[in-house]
Amino acid sequence: MRDISQKFYNDSYDKLGINAQRKYPNEEFLRFLEREFSSKHEYGKRKEIKILELGSGSCSNLWVLAREGYDAYGIDFSEKGIELGKEVLKRWGVTANAVLGNFRELPYENEYFDGVFDILATHCQMESQFLTCIDEVKRVLKRGGSFLSFFPSANSDAFTNYKPAKKIEEFTLNGIIRETSPYNGGCHPFHFMYPEKYKSILEERKFKVTNLE
Repeated sequence: MRDISQKFYNDSYDKLGINAQRKYPNEEFLRFLEREFSSKHEYGKRKEIKILELGSGSCSNLWVLAREGYDAYGIDFSEKGIELGKEVLKRWGVTANAVLGNFRELPYENEYFDGVFDILATHCQMESQFLTCIDEVKRVLKRGGSFLSFFPSANSDAFTNYKPAKKIEEFTLNGIIRETSPYNGGCHPFHFMYPEKYKSILEERKFKVTNLE
């Protein structure tokens, strides 16, 4: 399924270039960054804080992370996304460690990151693949580190009114086909979860869930 998602995003970047993704950071990411890090660490004293984005794409979040003085890392399965992301970082005059890779085999040491965040990226997998990804997040996150996941809810109209898309497993669609869907255009495996299920998955892995929206 990774190949389908990978092809979709590579094709999107080929067709639309930088306009395939947003150019400015996600609001939930900015709240997370302020709440968990920026309010606690003065600018100029942040370079030792390592933060990873899963699905960094064209670096619309990563350039802000780097500009705020953090040691910024990103991983994405789209070669085109990584290429565009490096151009974006250069345009903003910042540096970050953006690499091509797999969420389920993160190329980092145990307890390497102070923070990890996922903005609508890890849902592009089947459920078992997603669970492996969460195990990897747990492995690379330091004790006391922070994790943000912005994930589509099974309560969303995109899932409850999913046709003409098809289910390829109980909570995974083969894409978002309905034109009026909030996520229209995602022609790849699209996984949803109920909030309480996600909470239980995290708690089984000894995460302390402090915010669930």
